[in-house]
Amino acid sequence: MIAVGLAMDAFAVSICQGLKLPGLKIRDALIIGFTYGFFQAMMPVIGYFLGIQFESYITAFDHWIAFVLLGIIGLNMIREALGKDEDGDKEKEYKINFKEQMIMGIATSIDALVIGITFAILKTNILVAASSIGIITFMIAAGGVYIGHFFGARFKNKAELIGGIILILIGVEVLLEHLGVL
Repeated sequence: MIAVGLAMDAFAVSICQGLKLPGLKIRDALIIGFTYGFFQAMMPVIGYFLGIQFESYITAFDHWIAFVLLGIIGLNMIREALGKDEDGDKEKEYKINFKEQMIMGIATSIDALVIGITFAILKTNILVAASSIGIITFMIAAGGVYIGHFFGARFKNKAELIGGIILILIGVEVLLEHLGVL
C-alpha cells in the first residue's frame, strides 16, 4: 500500500508527461518509468540509514512520528490535488531529456526519503520495501505515460488525492497498531 501511495506523485507527473509527448514510443514510457522507479527505490534506502542514526532518540515516539510523517505527506498530496495547476504552461513545453528526468525523479521521491526514515523506526526490511516501491513505481509511472498520452490530464488530481488518502490511512493504521487498538 505504501508503494502505491508513494507512486501516485510519479503517476500524476507521468500522466502529464505522456500528455505532452507528440508521438508515444515504448522507450519513452520505459525511460520515465525507470527514472521514477529508481529514485522511489533509492530514497527510502537513504532515509532508512538516516533513521538508523537517530533510532535511540526516537524509539519511544516512533509510532507518533510515523503517524505524523505519513499524515503530513498525505495531506500535502491532497492539498496539491485540490489546488490549482500552476505549471500548466511549463508542461506544454516538456521534452524528454536526462537532466529533467533526474530532477523530476528526485522531486517526486522526496516523500519516499521520509518514508525510509519511518521504515528505520519500524524496523522494516528495507531491501524488500525499496525493491517493491521501485518496481511498483516503475509499472505505475510507465502506465501513467500511456494513460496521459491517450486519455488526457483529467486523472492527475484524482491520482494525487488517492495517494494522499492512502498515506494518511497507513499512518492511522500504524498509530492504532502501536496503541493496541488494532
